[in-house]
Order: sequence, then structure tokens, then C-alpha cells
Amino acid sequence: MGICLERLAVIPLDTEEARDPALAGAKAACLARAAAAGLPVLPGFALVPEEPAAELPHGPSAVREAWRGLSGTEGHSLVVRSSSAYEDTADSSMAGLFASELDVRGWDDFMSAVGKVLDSSRRSRAPAPAPGRDDQPVGGGDPSGGMAVLVQPMLRATVGGVMFGADPLAGREDRILVSAVRGGPEQLLAGTVQGVRYQVTRHGRLVATEPREPRRDRLLGHGRISRLVRLARNVERVFGEPQDMEFGFDTDDALWLFQARPITAMALRASRGARLLGPGPVAETFPGVLQPLEEDLWVAPMSHGLTLALDNTGTAPRRILRTVPPVTTVDGRVAADLRLLGAVPSAHPVLDFINPLPGARRASAAWRVGRLRSALPLLAVDLMAEVDRELTEIPPPQEMLSGLILKALTWGRNVLSSLHAQESLAGSLVGHGNEATAVGEALAVLAEGRARGIPDATLLARHPVLLCLLPPSLNRPARLPRRTGWTGAPRGVEALPVREGLRLRIRWVQEMQVSLVREYAARLQTADRPDVLRRLSMLRWPELAGLMGGAPWTAEFDEREPRPDAPPLPAAFRLSQEGRPVAEHTGGRGRGRAGSRDRGHDTGQGAGGGHGTGTAWHGHGSRPGHAVLVVRTLDPALAAELPDLGGLVAETGSVLSHLAVLAREYKVPTVVGLPDAVERFPQGIELVVDGTSGTVEALSKEAEEGEEEEERAEARAEADLP
Repeated sequence: MGICLERLAVIPLDTEEARDPALAGAKAACLARAAAAGLPVLPGFALVPEEPAAELPHGPSAVREAWRGLSGTEGHSLVVRSSSAYEDTADSSMAGLFASELDVRGWDDFMSAVGKVLDSSRRSRAPAPAPGRDDQPVGGGDPSGGMAVLVQPMLRATVGGVMFGADPLAGREDRILVSAVRGGPEQLLAGTVQGVRYQVTRHGRLVATEPREPRRDRLLGHGRISRLVRLARNVERVFGEPQDMEFGFDTDDALWLFQARPITAMALRASRGARLLGPGPVAETFPGVLQPLEEDLWVAPMSHGLTLALDNTGTAPRRILRTVPPVTTVDGRVAADLRLLGAVPSAHPVLDFINPLPGARRASAAWRVGRLRSALPLLAVDLMAEVDRELTEIPPPQEMLSGLILKALTWGRNVLSSLHAQESLAGSLVGHGNEATAVGEALAVLAEGRARGIPDATLLARHPVLLCLLPPSLNRPARLPRRTGWTGAPRGVEALPVREGLRLRIRWVQEMQVSLVREYAARLQTADRPDVLRRLSMLRWPELAGLMGGAPWTAEFDEREPRPDAPPLPAAFRLSQEGRPVAEHTGGRGRGRAGSRDRGHDTGQGAGGGHGTGTAWHGHGSRPGHAVLVVRTLDPALAAELPDLGGLVAETGSVLSHLAVLAREYKVPTVVGLPDAVERFPQGIELVVDGTSGTVEALSKEAEEGEEEEERAEARAEADLP
């Protein structure tokens, strides 16, 4: 492209104007600030549009003089890079999206390189801002606007790389992460090589190296690591926070800083002392996202009931039970405290063995357990009879006054707590062998009814046992499994064992609450407020009780938005300070060596982004709705595909490459360094990608729509879950 030199001004990096990112661009401004602080930065200048820099030298003679000053009489090669006001900011790095020209010699090549960089700002396919961010500076514009061009001497590096002043993969600010290669850092940034990754402390102690190096042939010895750590700390002092840096050692082993920018995508880290949570044994009861009212009606009583059961059996100390709920919700999805419920082994089995307190606690509870073991069946029968009687006596919702609806809902919350407590105790104390289950009975009823040609709606009205095949919901319509896969004969709910009878009553009480809330919503519905049920589901229980007690409907209720459909929770996780789940591996899964296979899991290097699922896609053909992009290299040209990806898997590349950085910004689970990934994961198969551990797991696709409901129902019939 042709360049109008009359419209370009020159700003040397050692001037005050160069430290203004609005004028010289973020990349040049950061280097100018670092140079002013005495850090090892190569000399250079920025070419900027004349309009905002009218007072600075501009025009063909000024540009040629600046070029000659750097290239010298011997024609030293130069580096020509972009320096946009929109890149290398705290919100978005836009790493690798604009052109960089290396080893530029001569005036004609220099002008051509400047033209290519400016042209890349117009042609760049920059992805949209990540969700929840506003990457547009004040005044609007697009990422190509305000482009400056940074020019510096080309350094022949013997070793170069990328350094993060904090570990963005683990979310640790007490660690520094370095990835190095022989030569300059550009091959590492392009994702064509993996490099050697070093994790060091802020005092320079080497913690880990991947892959392992021979002690006598390390890219970065102790001396170089110490100097890099010192540079990282000095850069942090200048900019006020840890930075993402590019560096190089020259032939004289001098260390130079090529670039510094904010770290844009720090991984979440679990809060200190956070409990180990997971969907565990409660996910099948509530498989979807719950709204606030559903949570208060059903999850709170379940948690209270389990607390009573744990206290009665002496399973956990009361000081913990008073403050730690056995069941909670994260983004509307139900999660259990895995250690409280015994779903995972203790983290300190030796300490537990020598600690006398748990044994003493269980001994003091032994008399209660012994009495419960014999009395529980009778207590449960009495409770079920009481629940059946109360449910029978409740009038049709259309005939109930609002006060009676509130009374019935309150009774439902209280009795659910008792039902959950006794159901949990029955599972622990009462033997049941291979007895029938409520789900099995329901599947048998459904199969026989359909064989006789009875519609599902009629079956559901005649046989309330079918409710155990449906998760409770205020808003979602009921849909029975399309296939039963069951050959047993129905025997009636009276033949069910105690625990299954309790489970069935829990579901009946929940459905009673659904019918009452729907009836109350119908009474509040007006032409101006047609979606009252959806709005009621976003209230908390005290707010609904207040409405039924005569409190007015407020405008704030109309402004609330329903919880969006969140992805499934990891099998085990802890919460960060922001309340976000941080996956944790409690068994033999995950942290294998890069490129290894472990029990069906393929393991590379986790590059962050969390945990995600989706359909494998190789970047060609029709893109699936929730795609996991599987590629051979981390090509920065793929940046436009990042939004809404379910994951990113690459056969080669570094966790610190440009595309990996962008993927973390967009919360895309990313795994790199997984050999033969394209062959292992053909297009169309379902994948689970864990950007923390680096594992990628292939899942078989469902045979047909509705099979997931069938499998869930049969799993509950065959498994003995609390």
C-alpha cells in the first residue's frame, strides 16, 4: 500500500510524548516508561498520525532521519511492530492480531514493512470483546483506529521467550512463569514451538521445568533465571502489577526487555480453606439450573435435612455443621460438600486415624444410631402416612385462599427437611439389598401404560409415581422419557422399601408446591405482566411469603433477570474469592505428563480457561453450535473463532503463545502440546476439555434425543445414592 509520509510524525522512545499510550500506542508507551525507569529497553521510535502530534517532527525528512539513526551506515536490520491504543491494555492484549515485520533492511523494505503493519490494522479480524468487558476506549472507535508503528533494532537473541510476573495458569501471584526457546521469542509466540517452561518463585528458586532438561544443557541456568526474576520484579514496580513480558539474551548474554503489558487472563484460584464441592449424589435430583425460589423451596430443606442426619450419626462435628451446608448452589446448579457426605476420602487420613475426636464423637452417637436402626422404619412409616394424609386433605389449588397456599407451602418446606433427614438415615442404617426402587416402579408403570396405548398425560395423572422420573421445576414443562428400557412388572408403591417410599414423598411434596406457586402466579397475572410465574421464580422465599401476606409487588421484582443456563459443574471443585468454581482432581485423573494417556484421558499442557464441553471441530466445514476447536498449531489467525468456543485443543504450541493468551481472555478451556490430537479426536465427537489439568476426554454421543433422561432414570433405579 502507498504511505503518505507527510501524515506521519516521529516520537523517539526517550521522550515524554512516547509515554502517552493515546499518542504512541500502548506497546511503545510501556517500553518508553520502562526505559525511563532504567530498565533494559532497546532504543527506537514510534510513527504516529500527524493529527494528534502536530507539534512533533513529521514528514518524509523526519521519518528518514529517524530510520537512518537506527539502521546506521551499515544498514542494521530493524523490527517494525504495531502499537495500537487498543492492544496490550489491561482488558485485552489483542495478542498477535496485528502484523510484526522482522529483519527489515533498507529504506524500501522499511517503508514496505510500515505499510504492512498499518494495513494489518485495517484487515485484522479481531474477535468481539469478551463477555462482560468493554474493550472500547472512551470515545468509541475500532481496534484498528489510532494505530502507531513501533520501530526498534533487530536483536539477534541466543535465547528468548515470554515471562509472566505471575502464574496465569494457576492464578498464583507468588510464582513467575517463564517459557524460553533458542533464538528470539517470535517462534514461541506464533505457537510453532512449545519451548521449555519454568516455574520459579519470586526469589528465583526453580520449582518446576517442563519438559525436563539435562542439568548441564539448560536454556536458563540459575544466573539467567535470577536476572529474569529481578527484571520481572522491577517491571512490576514500574507498572504497579505483574506484567506479561517478552525478553531476549543477546550474544553477550545481556538481557533485554522487548515488550511489557498487563496480564489479561489470570486463572481463578480457590480461596484459602474453601470446601471441596461437586455435583456428587444430588445432581440427579436437580440436573438443571434452579431459580432462587426453587432453591429456597427444595435445596434449603434438603441441606437442613442432611445436616440433621449427619449430626445424628456423628459423621461430622457440630461446629462444622453449624456453618457449612451439606448442599448449596453455584450459579443455580446444586453442589454437595463432598467430604461431609463421604463422597471422597479424607484429605488427611493419617491425622484422622490418630485423632481421637471423630471416634469419640461417633461413640457418643452410637446409642442414637442403635436406637434409630430399629426405630427408623416405624418412624418413616408414620412420617409417610402423615405426608399422605396432609397431601390428600389439601384442596385443589384453585379453591384455596392465598393464606392457605402460604400455609401449605410452609408445611412443604418443613416436611421436606424431615423427609430428607429420614431418607438419608435410611440409606445409611437400614439394609435394603436388591429391593425395588421408585424409579424402577415408575418405568414399569410407564412401559405397561404405553403398551396399552394410554397417553403420557393420562398416565401421569393416574400414577403419581411417575413424578420420580421428572426433576421438579416451576417453569419447565414435564416430559417423560421417550424410551423406558425397562421390562419389570409394576407392583404398586406399597411394595417399595422405606427409603424409596421417602424419596417418592419428597417428589410428591415438591410437585404440590409447584402446583400452588403456579396457581398463585395465575392470580397475579395481568395484561401488563403476563409472565408472572417466571418472575415469581426469581424471588426468594421470604419475598414470596411477604407477597402472600399482603406486601405490594415492587418494580424491582420486574427488573430481575432469570439465572442463565450455566455449564455443568466440575466433578470436584473449590470456590474462588469471586465465587467461581475451580476444578480440582481428587483421584488419578489429570496431571499426567504432556502427551500422555491415562485411563481414557489424553493429557497435554493445560493453558487455562477452566473446564468445558462441546463437539470436536477442525476449523473447516459447518461449525457446531458449541464447538471444541482441535488444530495442529495455535495459528493467531484463528482468533476470530474464539468467542463461544467450548474448548481449544492443539497438537503443538506454548501455553504462553498469543492464541493461548487470547483464549484465556475469552474463558475458553485450552490444552496444548497434545500429539496427534486431530487424529485422536475426529470431527463430531463430544469432548470434555480441562484447561487446568490439560486433560481431554472423548465422550460417546447420545443415540437419540431423550436418551439422557432415560439414562438418568435408570441410573437412579440401579444406584444407591443419598
